[in-house]
Amino acid sequence: MNKLEGKVILVTGAASGIGEESVRLFAENGALVVAADVQDELGRQVVASIGSERVTYRHCDVRDEKQVEETVNYTLHKYGSLDVLFSNAGIIGPMSSILELDIQGFDNTMATNVRGAAATIKHASRAMVARNIRGSIICTTSVAASLGGTGPHAYTTSKHALVGLVRSACSELGARGIRVNSISPFGVATPLSCTAFNLKPHEVEANSSAISNLKGVVLKARHVAEAALFLASDESLYISGHNLAVDGGFTVVNHSFSS
Repeated sequence: MNKLEGKVILVTGAASGIGEESVRLFAENGALVVAADVQDELGRQVVASIGSERVTYRHCDVRDEKQVEETVNYTLHKYGSLDVLFSNAGIIGPMSSILELDIQGFDNTMATNVRGAAATIKHASRAMVARNIRGSIICTTSVAASLGGTGPHAYTTSKHALVGLVRSACSELGARGIRVNSISPFGVATPLSCTAFNLKPHEVEANSSAISNLKGVVLKARHVAEAALFLASDESLYISGHNLAVDGGFTVVNHSFSS
């Protein structure tokens, strides 16, 4: 349980859902973690439940590059290094039809999910390069990064763009020994998805399980966190530019032939 011993990790969107589970799993595996979010009360509760000797909380709205830069600098000042960035902060955005698309909501979704990720990658990678750290950068995408119709329009657009950003950053940062990957989960019952669809966790899980390809397993945030653990650890030392699907095969099968 010490796959990350000695590593310093910054996690955005860390106060709930996939981010929270990842913070917990990273700390269990020996990492020192800065948990960043805009949900201050929840973030502090996460830290209190784990212990401040392993995790600290930092307010950070990824739409504001200055806050991102300050959060990276805080991490460096607090722990003296930055080995892993898990850029997980994201929103689902407007649920509207393309015919009635909320453009302001669209812009906000892109600002959070894409520009926010770009800012965190920029400042985290600069810190890694300056210290000659062969680090790992991970972003949370979605099955909506591969298939249309699996999420709202703004969300789907942002996640497609995020995969492009991951691949583009990979192409440059490989020369510096920095790996850049993403994780593409199927529907998970996080507070984000439950609130967006006005459903309880068991209802989200039931809906996802009904259309899933892999039966007999209910996808949990912990499963996604375990994929992040793999990409953060040295077990994935030669993996870069990869969008790791945690979707039970959903994006590679033709569902029109499903029984």
